[in-house]
Amino acid sequence: MRMVRQKTQIRKIENLASRQVTFSKRRRGLFKKAQELSTLCDVDMALIVFSATGKLFHYSPLSINQVLERRKLLPQNTGEQQSSEEIQIARRRSAILSKELAERTRELRQMKGEDLEGLDLKELNKLEAIIESRLAAVVKTKGEQMLKEIGTLKKKEVQLQEENAHLKQQLAMMERSNGHTAGIHDQCSHHYSLELTINSLGSIDTPQNYYNINTSDTCLKLG
Repeated sequence: MRMVRQKTQIRKIENLASRQVTFSKRRRGLFKKAQELSTLCDVDMALIVFSATGKLFHYSPLSINQVLERRKLLPQNTGEQQSSEEIQIARRRSAILSKELAERTRELRQMKGEDLEGLDLKELNKLEAIIESRLAAVVKTKGEQMLKEIGTLKKKEVQLQEENAHLKQQLAMMERSNGHTAGIHDQCSHHYSLELTINSLGSIDTPQNYYNINTSDTCLKLG
């Protein structure tokens, strides 16, 4: 009767001594297989093993570093390396910016008179100098803005004065024009009255006409 070999179940060996013996045997067998594969197929490889105690075991027909450098030169690995480096740079920059933001926030609170308990005399003097310098800058900017506004108002004043003078000139011209028109009207009225008088006198050429005029005047007076 043929015996059927029972399949060994792969699981962690609980006994420490047995586990160390098994590791030593299988490690030698693994390295032997790696050496055979490298020799038979003419391939470069690097085999690295760390024991449970942290001890390093490795095998390579070349130098381990040479094999690892070849791996780094692969396109996909180069991209991964660059991405990893970019991530590290971004993290460092983010940490620097976060630290700077925290410092600026603390400075702003201190300028408002907050969080001053932990400051010594030197730091308080420094804070006072910063506040004075920034206050001076604010006052300077405010003065410049006021001068600009004053200049604008002066220009506006000159413009209004010019417009007022122009309006006065137009008003004077209109008054002179109206006065000249009134004089002409008076002259025309006087001339018309003279014509009426002359015409009236010219019509009195006979005693009968004179009688009629006197009669008319008498009637008007009586009426």
